[in-house]
This record gives sequence, structure tokens and C-alpha cells, in this order.
Amino acid sequence: MAGNIMQMQVLIVEDSENDAILLLKELDHKGYTPIHRRVETPEDFLEALKNHTWDAVISDYVLPQFSGPEALRLLRQQGSDIPFIMVSGVHGEEKAVAIMKAGANDYIMKENLARLTPALEREMEAVQARRLHARAIGAMQYLAAIVDSSEDAIYGKNLDTIIISWNPAAERLFGYSADEIVGQSTISLFPNNRRDEMLEIVAAIRRGDTISMHETERRHKSGQIIPVAVTISPIKDHRGEIVGASAITRDIRKQKQAEHERRQLVANLATTTRQVRTLAGLLPICASCKRIRDDKGYWQEVETYISKNSDANFTHGICPECAAEYESQLEVLSH
Repeated sequence: MAGNIMQMQVLIVEDSENDAILLLKELDHKGYTPIHRRVETPEDFLEALKNHTWDAVISDYVLPQFSGPEALRLLRQQGSDIPFIMVSGVHGEEKAVAIMKAGANDYIMKENLARLTPALEREMEAVQARRLHARAIGAMQYLAAIVDSSEDAIYGKNLDTIIISWNPAAERLFGYSADEIVGQSTISLFPNNRRDEMLEIVAAIRRGDTISMHETERRHKSGQIIPVAVTISPIKDHRGEIVGASAITRDIRKQKQAEHERRQLVANLATTTRQVRTLAGLLPICASCKRIRDDKGYWQEVETYISKNSDANFTHGICPECAAEYESQLEVLSH
């Protein structure tokens, strides 16, 4: 680190300006450009903590109006985990042990300032590691909360199909509690006619593929077959090796029911349309001209009305009675 020029934000609790300069020179010698503030009282110390972010606190043990142990106590009361390095001219192993037990990160004698920069670097790296760890834990807890509150069944399994995690929605969908199913094979979730599908999924996961099935089936604890949509993704460890799979399973029974109702509605509409095209009920017909009155009050020829209101097609011919009547009229005219 000493080969690079880097900034370090340090709060110095020290009544001697010359001693503070020695600390800053030591940091500068090791490649740092220290941005600092020197304080001598509890009030100034607390104000500095409130209004600035520091990489570390470097404190003398004894000051006229303040002390290193008191500065440490105030720092930890703030809930801060930034490194606290005691740099003192006060000898005594007991004091060093006491201040370390109180939460100091290191105790350095003023005649041995060469230890200062390595101690600061070590403790700053430790703080960063703790914060990254806490962030990772927070992220995992957040993801766990998402999984637990999901309406979709989510469970994890290893490459041998053994279930290793099971969220509350999975309990509701499949009927198995986590205690019942964790440690068991996923084979119990597959209907007999879907066992080949399970083998295909295992093979795909081992290849690193993600599988999405918009419609398949799974089996409830009771034996009931449930229509579901499934997405299965590989789980990789920190080395990038596939160690298992996560399955997200969505209950599509309502969707299937809606599709059935939609098809039924379409069929009903088609039937209704055919019925509309069939003439039914009373038809007003003129006793004289035999025309039909439509819904708007207009009188139309029978052929015109029926053509507009049905699927019937007309062919023309003469019935036997009309043919006989027509022939009799011809005979009368011929005489």
C-alpha cells in the first residue's frame, strides 16, 4: 500500500500539536495523504464524529481535559466500529490490556510509531470485511424474506434431487410441511406419467440450463394432480460449480379454469349466434299481399325478410296444387 498515494481520514485526540504532526508525518511517510482534525475536549470530539466520516481515531492516553479511555467510551456509545488506536507515552502492560478490553483496536507507544500505519491498515481492512459481511447477511435475509413471502412455491434441491429448502407457499401448494419434505426426493412431487420429465430436468440442470415449462403437472400430498407452471434454474457455488437447482412453481388452476370458462363462453356465443340466425316467434304477415313487417315497421317481401334474418337460400319451383290451378286456368283461357 505504501507505493501509492492515498487519503486517510483520521480524527486525532491529542493536546500536543507537535505530537500530532509526528503522527501525520508517519502516515505521509507510508504513502498516505492524511486528512485530519485534532481535538482536545469531549465536546469537540463528539461534534467531529457527528459532522464527518472518519477512517480511524488516533488518541493519546492522557489529556488535560480529556482522556483516551473516555474518547473510546464515547466512540463506542455512538455505535461506531471505526478503528481506535491508542498512541501513548504511558508505559504499562496493565493499561494496554485494559484499553484493549474496553474496545481499542491497538495500543502503540509513541517511540514506536512505525507500528502505526500497519495497525491502521489492518484494522481498516477488518472494518471493511465486517461491513461487507454484514451487507451480505442483510442481502441474504432480504432474499429469504422475499422467498418466504412469495405467492409462488419456491424450493431448492441438490443434484441428487434431494429437497434442501421449502418456502411457505410450497407448503400450501403441495400439502407437505418443510419438516416432512426437506431431505426427501422431488420424485414424490411428480405424477407417474411425469417421471421422464424429472430425469430431463436433472440432466438439463447438470448442463447448466434453465428450464421453463408454462404448463405441466405436479402431485399434491393427497395424490391430487395440480396443473402448474415451473421455472428451474441451476444453483452455483462461489467457484461457479453447479451444486443444485431452485424451482419456482406457480399454481395455474385458476388460469386453467378461466381458459375453460373462456372456451365455454365462446361456444355459447357461437350457439347463440346460430340461434339468432333462426327465425322464431310471431311474424306479422299481411293477409292480402303476404308481406312481412320487420322490427322497424317496414313491410318486406317474404323472401327478402327471410334472407336478411336467416341463413336460408331460396330455390324456385311450383307446388302440385299451384300447378293444377295454373293448368285449369290455361284450359279456361283456351276455350
